[in-house]
Amino acid sequence: MFKNISKPQLLLHFIVFIWGWSPILGKAISVQAFQLVWFRMLMTVITLLIFFTSQKSNLKVSRKKFFILFSIGAVLAFHWFCFYNAIKVSNVSVTLVAFSTGTLFTSIIEPIFYKRRIVWYEILFGLLIIGAISIIFTVEIQYYLGFIFGMLAALTSSLFTVWNGVLVRNTTSEQITFYELSGGWICLTIYLFFAGEFSKEFFIISSADFFFLAVFSVVGTAFPFVASTNLLKKLSPFTVTLTVNLETVYGIFFAILLWPSTEHMTTSFYIGTVIILCVILTNGIVKAKMKKALPTT
Repeated sequence: MFKNISKPQLLLHFIVFIWGWSPILGKAISVQAFQLVWFRMLMTVITLLIFFTSQKSNLKVSRKKFFILFSIGAVLAFHWFCFYNAIKVSNVSVTLVAFSTGTLFTSIIEPIFYKRRIVWYEILFGLLIIGAISIIFTVEIQYYLGFIFGMLAALTSSLFTVWNGVLVRNTTSEQITFYELSGGWICLTIYLFFAGEFSKEFFIISSADFFFLAVFSVVGTAFPFVASTNLLKKLSPFTVTLTVNLETVYGIFFAILLWPSTEHMTTSFYIGTVIILCVILTNGIVKAKMKKALPTT
């Protein structure tokens, strides 16, 4: 049954399963979105610095590449803010379904960066997901802010995933991860400072929040980020983005189990979710058949 699944695909699914807990922890942690992202990035950078130093990883990059990675880090920070703010203003289920629009964004962005033609079925799959979102949105209109921030998170996720897919050709996953997360944290720190967000209360978090943030940073961020970036050497950004939609399944399932009163949605919501899952499955089948159809040498 699983003989056609490659090791990179299995690793990707494992990473996505870990990411499925990301929105759960995002909701369980009581601090606001800016605090959550700031502390998460800081803890992750410290973890990576300790690990890469112990492994004597080569983190030296050119000045040009440093500024490129630094800039992508700013996009990453904004992505995480949008994602967790969507959870705060709506709920886990709405955020994850809106986040699934990343498939459409990637189907448009990836051909531009990779200088290849747009594949018609990738656009079709993306539109089907948008259609599923529309079915949900017509009923769950009260969560419009969650949809907006969730889709912004999807767009920014598509951008840095495709960027990393290009960069990983001549840059190590360790370099990409360290400088993007460091750059994101620095950019966020500068923004929060000038926006007057830093206060005594900003730096005060409960012991429970600190524990969840530590687990979040080490298990849910450091390892998956390095591993998923490295996978872009073997898998296309579109395949990665489409597979990440399974985070929706895991996240919604966990959320309903933990918070049934606030996460239970309408029938239309689940119809739209099923459509999204069918699109993911169909994409996998189509790509597998097309790969088999390629001539061998």
